[in-house]
Amino acid sequence: MAPTTIIHHLERHAAEQGARIAYRDKLEGHWRSTSWAEFNRLVRTAAKAMVSLGLGTGDVVTILGANRPEWSISALAAMRVGGISAGIYTTCSPEEISYIVGHAESKLLVVETLEQYERVASIRGELGDLQTIVLLSDADKVDADDVLSWDDFMAKSADSSDEAIDEILDAITGDQVADFIYTSGTTGPPKAVMLTHENLVWTAQALGDAVKVDAEEVGLSYLPLSHIAEQSGTMLIPLSYGYEVWYCHNGLELADYLKDVRPTVFFGVPRVWERIEAGVSGQLAQAEGAKAKIAEWAMGVGTEMTKVKNAGGTPGAALKVQYGIAEKLFFSKIKAALGFDRCKFMISGAAPIPRAILEFYGSLDMGIIELYGQSEDTGPTTTNLPGATKYGTVGRAVPGVEVKLSEEDEILVRGKNVFAGYYKNQEATDETLIDGWLHSGDLGAFDDDGFLSIIGRKKDIIITSGGKNIAPQNIEELLSGIDLVSHAVVIGEQQRFLVTLLTLEPESSAKFAEEHGLDVETMHESDVVRSHIEAAIKADVNPQMARVEHVRNFVVLPGEFSTDGGELTPTFKVKRKVVNEKYADQITALYDEGQLL
Repeated sequence: MAPTTIIHHLERHAAEQGARIAYRDKLEGHWRSTSWAEFNRLVRTAAKAMVSLGLGTGDVVTILGANRPEWSISALAAMRVGGISAGIYTTCSPEEISYIVGHAESKLLVVETLEQYERVASIRGELGDLQTIVLLSDADKVDADDVLSWDDFMAKSADSSDEAIDEILDAITGDQVADFIYTSGTTGPPKAVMLTHENLVWTAQALGDAVKVDAEEVGLSYLPLSHIAEQSGTMLIPLSYGYEVWYCHNGLELADYLKDVRPTVFFGVPRVWERIEAGVSGQLAQAEGAKAKIAEWAMGVGTEMTKVKNAGGTPGAALKVQYGIAEKLFFSKIKAALGFDRCKFMISGAAPIPRAILEFYGSLDMGIIELYGQSEDTGPTTTNLPGATKYGTVGRAVPGVEVKLSEEDEILVRGKNVFAGYYKNQEATDETLIDGWLHSGDLGAFDDDGFLSIIGRKKDIIITSGGKNIAPQNIEELLSGIDLVSHAVVIGEQQRFLVTLLTLEPESSAKFAEEHGLDVETMHESDVVRSHIEAAIKADVNPQMARVEHVRNFVVLPGEFSTDGGELTPTFKVKRKVVNEKYADQITALYDEGQLL
């Protein structure tokens, strides 16, 4: 009998492999390990503490903090008492925190740092439903009756019994809501995606089975746990299969953590993969003589071997020999330097990844699996798989999930992974869930082998003044493939032609500036930079698009898009509305200049 909740998996691992390591956490420079038995005990203790504080079925526990064991423990404890977990991104402003905590009617808020608590304190008067704040660090510096330290919170468990929380768990049904995933809010206030216990349990098992993970894997938790992709990758799937997770408290230290952890499964959003690629490319560019020749030859071998692997084929004798040499001389060294020397599953999702990036990693014998999905279907809709991967697509439907296209080519999804609706938003629910089908808002196309390609997003379609409908995503992907470019946003709504806003990629730009004697701070204004990008658009972008899709002018912005600047969501998706408003003057100037390309 399949478990009703993800908690049942935790209980099973505690009983069957209690002494094995469930997770590792780095405090004060030293890694400490926690067993499955202890993990389960901590979740039970937190659950009893929540019951003692009056929380129960349907009550929401909000969590504001970086990746750490207490994040997962709090979320799982909330689910264990019939409540609902809801994460808040650490980048959220006081106003955004107020919206989520208030909208969820949260009674308990877990906050990691004193700085985050001060953001909450500034809007505390607006949070009428909030009864208790648990502060994970520096709680002794706060003099407030409603604030508890983690230890004091856990001590509240003494007022509840194991029998009480076990009775609650036994009464939970699969259709009960377990998790709120607040959308990133690219077009307005975030919506609360309601995921049920069945959504979480079924999807974790389906995706894990498809990729073929097992209990021997090692994962690294570093992306925001408020996002369904990270929850799935380093909480739900590990709980399903019983493998260990290492927590990275600071994403800026990812490179160092990778070398410590050496994960066997690693998920990254495209920006992560692009940043790693930029660093590796910079190192490779410095190679000279024999080292440069070996690298070039090995990358050619890697490209050919990855093609064979992606197609599920068997390499010929000559390629096998070449691969063995390349592995010894080159691939093994690159992988070890990055921390990927034992990584079996490298996965990209949450946003489109440029094909050039996938091909680059393939040349290093690091095949990345791209998958596609959204919070509303608990993460995955389709996925490429080892032995069944096509670059430029997002793979085939996850087994057990139905995927089809509407007459307008919108991607529709049906299955046990599809959410229960948006909390307190029946209108949006009715627009998105129709006759059991999730209307994704994305446009797609299937090839003859059932592999799905994403064409664009319905709401992002540009309608020119001539009435042409243009999906900007493919154009932006090509623009982002230009060596100096980090982000590209194509503009053209009700205009005669398309223009684009570009930002520069820091590492490649710094190298370019050094080679051409430019000042990094002002190089966005350089004629040399403009000529370089203009040539690339003419040679590598416009020729691949229909004439109406040609980019006719562009501007290089002075800085990168960021979450702090408001242009990016916490998962690095571009907020088009913000970009259009923030750079309205630059857009107007481009159209005043006219068609220059």
